[in-house]
Amino acid sequence: MDGARSVGTLAHGTNSTLPSDDVHAALGIGASIPRTGSAGAQAAQHTAAAEKLAEQGLWEQAYRHLHAAVRLLHGQRDAAETSYAPDELDRLRREHAEAREQSRRDSLTASYNRRYLDERLAALLDDLDDLDDPAVRTTGICVALVDIDHFKQVNDTYGHLFGDRVLQRMVAELDAGLPEGAFCARYGGEEFALVLPGRDLTEAVEICEEARHRIDRYPWLEMHSALRVTVSIGVAHSAGRLAEVERLIGEADELLYTAKQAGRNAVAFRAERSGRVCLAGPAAGRRAIPQPARTTG
Repeated sequence: MDGARSVGTLAHGTNSTLPSDDVHAALGIGASIPRTGSAGAQAAQHTAAAEKLAEQGLWEQAYRHLHAAVRLLHGQRDAAETSYAPDELDRLRREHAEAREQSRRDSLTASYNRRYLDERLAALLDDLDDLDDPAVRTTGICVALVDIDHFKQVNDTYGHLFGDRVLQRMVAELDAGLPEGAFCARYGGEEFALVLPGRDLTEAVEICEEARHRIDRYPWLEMHSALRVTVSIGVAHSAGRLAEVERLIGEADELLYTAKQAGRNAVAFRAERSGRVCLAGPAAGRRAIPQPARTTG
């Protein structure tokens, strides 16, 4: 194979040898896998190279490295000389896509995880002006942080396995009312994030208040006769590219804390005109609503 061929061209190549040195160098992979050391060590290097190549969509080259690793682990030292099968390439593509999706998911609740939240939210904010959806460009993005009230008491009273079931049910209820394009991610512990692109503050508060009400009305007694679960929510809004992930999350977290200070089982947001912190729905009538200073701009 000619060393001058580009990475993009190699993605569709049909030669049966391993990728060229140029491709390896472009992806930060060693030019060749040394044929010294144990078979296991060589197989591990082939596997690592395959993962990097698969991330770039170079399926044929990734497959050859994986095939080489398998042959080495089975005691066949001529691992580099092999051909590929189209069905094996299709299987590799599927497995890589499945592995990538699994890496984005929380293992307990199957919601998106913190890693995906950070990456996706950063991409949405960075590319706000370039998104195809005019509603997102015009309206911006809302982020809500949701925390289960007194969840430690649930774990302490009923056990952590029971608490896990509550978390799984919580994700189902939060997902149930999300509009197209929005998603839920587990932020940590009993805290979740709702990302709502293309929704103004009023719409986002309505969505979150509906979620709070749905959770409050859920028949938790079916899980245990003495169980009741509520949530507190803080809703923050970004209207343009000036916002950063940390600032937007920080604003939502501050409002979440305010909702808890105001009695829990409430949705807190900052009114766009006055800048005052308000509670949505029935909680709006509560007398004591803390007014923290605005520190996130």
